[in-house]
Amino acid sequence: MKPNDVILKSVTRVAAVIILTFSIYLFMNGHHHPGGGFIGGLSMASSIVLLYLSFGVEKVRENIRVDFKKLSAVGVLIAVATGTVSVVFGKPFLTQTFGHFDLPIFGDTELASALIFDTGVALAVIGTAVNIILSISEDR
Repeated sequence: MKPNDVILKSVTRVAAVIILTFSIYLFMNGHHHPGGGFIGGLSMASSIVLLYLSFGVEKVRENIRVDFKKLSAVGVLIAVATGTVSVVFGKPFLTQTFGHFDLPIFGDTELASALIFDTGVALAVIGTAVNIILSISEDR
């Protein structure tokens, strides 16, 4: 007998979108307010794990074709490279730089190197957290 999990799947569809939207908000506000790459990546990983729990590993892997081990490695590489770039220019490791740019739709926008670092941290956290949960689920 197949379990009837219509309510779980219906709620997950809505909850995953809400969690992903909030994750992006946390990620983008990170260098001015509490949040950033770690908590944004962790909340995004929680929404992916929720999808795995609701729809099953095989179904989600068909739709999200990401190798989370490689994703975490790329994230660490981006984070370390961001810090190393400042050393190349004679500044201390992980020195942040920023500038204001006039973007066509957004107008005057501040872009900071901390956003690139936070991207690396978020990718590393997403890859690691999802990979840990998937490894635990395979050990049944």
